[in-house]
Amino acid sequence: MKLEVLVTTMHQTDLALADRMNLQCDAVIANQCGRWDFAEEHRQWGTVRMLSSDTIGVGVNRNLALQAARGDILLCADDDMVYYDGAMQGVLDAFQELPDADVIFFGLDMTKGGEIYERRRHPVKRLHLWNALRFGAARMAVRRSSLEKARLSFSPLFGGGAVYGSGEDSLFVRDCFRGGLKVYSHSHVLGTCAKDSSSWFTGFNEKYMFDKGAWVACAFPRIKHLIKWYFILRFLPRTELSFREVLHQFNRGIRGWQENRGYRDAMDAEYCK
Repeated sequence: MKLEVLVTTMHQTDLALADRMNLQCDAVIANQCGRWDFAEEHRQWGTVRMLSSDTIGVGVNRNLALQAARGDILLCADDDMVYYDGAMQGVLDAFQELPDADVIFFGLDMTKGGEIYERRRHPVKRLHLWNALRFGAARMAVRRSSLEKARLSFSPLFGGGAVYGSGEDSLFVRDCFRGGLKVYSHSHVLGTCAKDSSSWFTGFNEKYMFDKGAWVACAFPRIKHLIKWYFILRFLPRTELSFREVLHQFNRGIRGWQENRGYRDAMDAEYCK
């Protein structure tokens, strides 16, 4: 099997990111930078290709990387990750160990200021929808043949830079289960992921709650008003908003999704009434 890393990033001017991340295998770097361009370099450990585009949104960017992928196993990545030596072989070994797996989520060490503050480790086990949505795309490896057979892609409406600020990876995981893919977690640890800053997260504020309401309506359209209570109760201890304000924004987000309105559009529509 051939492994290929799919990196989403912004504003890169060269391929130095491949060395900073310690990729050590073939890679596609999807680079949103306001222009269309292509670069390729052959390294001792593999070929790095960078697709630069003027697109916006992490879901769109991940889809560009998927479309360019050539590997049998595709490992999604963000540009704030640094892989440990041997990480790539560990991914291939995991798929050998779990021959029926279509998707595998791996461990990561989270850092702030260069220091590890959280070690995310997971046992080797089969996952189900209710315990898989918490895993982000940057820890996910998938069989390309499985994705193509199920015709899966990331939503362009959710995630950093999109209409709704996050959730494209959770929707992708949901679609994996809907497509009949077998999803596992594995104890192998890929490397570190820096959490010193975020390009999209600005706190558990009104827009965050609005976007989560839209995500709930998209992910669970039939039971959205039941599922929303799980997230409301989960986020209440983390926000300065009152219970009434959180509930209001969730309901606005649900209506916004149904009316095809983002946060600003919904605010304008309310103001104009």
